[in-house]
Amino acid sequence: MKIIAIIQARLGSKRYPNKVLEKVNGNTLISILINRLSDSTQLDKVVVATTDSDKDDRLYEEVNNLGYKCYRGDEYNVLKRYFDVAVKEKADAIVRITGDCPLIDPSIVDEIIKKFRDNKFDYISNICPPTFPDGMDVEIFTYQSLEESFLNAKTQDDLEHVTPYIIRNNKFSKYNYKALEDNSDIRLTVDEKIDYDVVKKVINYFHPNNKFSLQDILDHRNQLSQIINLNKSITRNEGSTIGSGQKTYKKAKSLIPGGNMLLSKRPEMFLPEKWPAYYSSAKGCEIVDLDGNKYIDLCIMGIGTNILGYSNDEVDEAVISSIKKSNMSTFNCAEEVELAEKLVELHPWAQMVKFARSGGEANAVAIRIARAASGKEKVAFCGYHGWHDWYLSVNLNDNTGGLDTHLIPGLEPKGVPNNLKNTVFPFSYNNFSELEALVNQHDIGVIKMEVMRNEEPKDNFLQKVRKLADDRSIVLIFDECTSGFRKTFGGLHKFYDVNPDIAMFGKAMGNGFAITSVIGKKDIMESAQSTFISSTFWTERVGPTAGLKTLQIMERDMTWETIDKKGKKIIKYLNHIASLNNLEIQISGLNALINYNISSEFPVLIQTLITQEMLKRGFLANNNIYVSVAHTDEYVDSYIENLNEVFKLISKSNTKKELDSLLESPLRHTGFNRIN
Repeated sequence: MKIIAIIQARLGSKRYPNKVLEKVNGNTLISILINRLSDSTQLDKVVVATTDSDKDDRLYEEVNNLGYKCYRGDEYNVLKRYFDVAVKEKADAIVRITGDCPLIDPSIVDEIIKKFRDNKFDYISNICPPTFPDGMDVEIFTYQSLEESFLNAKTQDDLEHVTPYIIRNNKFSKYNYKALEDNSDIRLTVDEKIDYDVVKKVINYFHPNNKFSLQDILDHRNQLSQIINLNKSITRNEGSTIGSGQKTYKKAKSLIPGGNMLLSKRPEMFLPEKWPAYYSSAKGCEIVDLDGNKYIDLCIMGIGTNILGYSNDEVDEAVISSIKKSNMSTFNCAEEVELAEKLVELHPWAQMVKFARSGGEANAVAIRIARAASGKEKVAFCGYHGWHDWYLSVNLNDNTGGLDTHLIPGLEPKGVPNNLKNTVFPFSYNNFSELEALVNQHDIGVIKMEVMRNEEPKDNFLQKVRKLADDRSIVLIFDECTSGFRKTFGGLHKFYDVNPDIAMFGKAMGNGFAITSVIGKKDIMESAQSTFISSTFWTERVGPTAGLKTLQIMERDMTWETIDKKGKKIIKYLNHIASLNNLEIQISGLNALINYNISSEFPVLIQTLITQEMLKRGFLANNNIYVSVAHTDEYVDSYIENLNEVFKLISKSNTKKELDSLLESPLRHTGFNRIN
């Protein structure tokens, strides 16, 4: 019987690229692994199987320079790689070793091979379940088992991990080789940087003896305790149980503070440890993750950026055409003038426009202009307006509610200059007396607010605010970055017939491309000339081009009417399925910007559970629904049908204990939390 060991290795690991070429005392981890494995007395040959990708050229050269055979094959179908090597080597049985096990003990390999030779098992391993340390993983299987797997295995997990088809199929005879003592809590594999640090320290502990065994490590466990505890928090075989998006996010958290660029897109805000996190493509309202799984987005649709749906053909074609003519030059792009003209046409009360590329920028620009125009620095605000110092400074104030009731709780004002304290003051929506008191108490020069987020204006609230601003010569700003183009063709303030002095638009205005605008009355906007507001990339061409084409499509198709109608239908369905399942539901927001919650003592638990269960059913879902024209009746009906099943599940769970038992993830975050 010819038995060969095939070491699968590559340099393209998402969590720890190039790990097998990391060095300890001048030797690469792959060379350490090969040299240790070659001490096996039961193996006929040791070979390496890597990918045919260019990025693995260095690994191929390293193995050849060591004097060992290195085969190359399909990057994503590792099962095929194994089968092709087994055929070429005419192997009767194959020992599977992964490249992340540099401290593999050849004596363990030999014991398992002997067990295999002396019996007629199709498959033997020491991992089902594991009792040896992670990094001592050994599997051996017959050529016939491998061939049958190759011919019949279909899932991505089968193709990537080689043996799952054999493990779960009862037709194969199997045996699990157990250690005398369970040491599966020790981690001697290399999946992440901290693992490499542990392995390096262990090797250096025994240096210059490179032939130390697992028993040597266990005999010195007390002396090595500080070392082997360094990576103890990492879950065993996590790489085979989490998706590519979660792996990428785990790596991102070590490279990017907070893991990504937008709080609202953190996986922790949806389904910690389970959310796919990254996408490969998106079209309409469908998103494909890094593993090829398709989801229907009835959630936040890019945080409200895509009223026309993802990757709208007309908008994308306009942008591609503009890029071919150059996105930037020493001259300005004429498209920004056309877009400014269109925005003024839609809002006759305004005469001038400034552009930026994000909502936070637009808000900061608007505040600067308003302060310059009013000659006063103090601001009264209501709602969410970004991340800049002027806004976050409210959390420096004494005896105010701060920002906790303005969408995102838990925001610390660290890094915000303390001299901004008591320059910005919050007030509650629909509480005119609170705003009036602020104006009477402080020398307020600017009132900044969202026209509406979750509740309708009551008792002529907006009209009263407008009159107060007029009477006290205060600049009134409406932040329409979220609400714009969802109820009218332009700002929501048009629906309520109340005009501000300045308004901002963003998110949906470019259907996914970065463009925001600050529009306003000429005498106020001219104040921008008395202060410095300028940025290189506000002059690029893509944003205005996308904005023009998006507005053209909106006007032609009257998209605001479409999404409002779709939203009404969704709200009707939500109320219906809640009633069917004896659940009390609260729904707020615009028809096209729905927020709903099931009444419960444990609202966050319910929200997390809904996201978890809907993800299993192929939907991105939480307690927000940003409606787009891409949400056809077919998508909406399917969403409601599946959500009804989740509501049934919630309705049958009467206690927190029962709900907790259904949850497979930590609770979602509801505000700003530091993450590790």
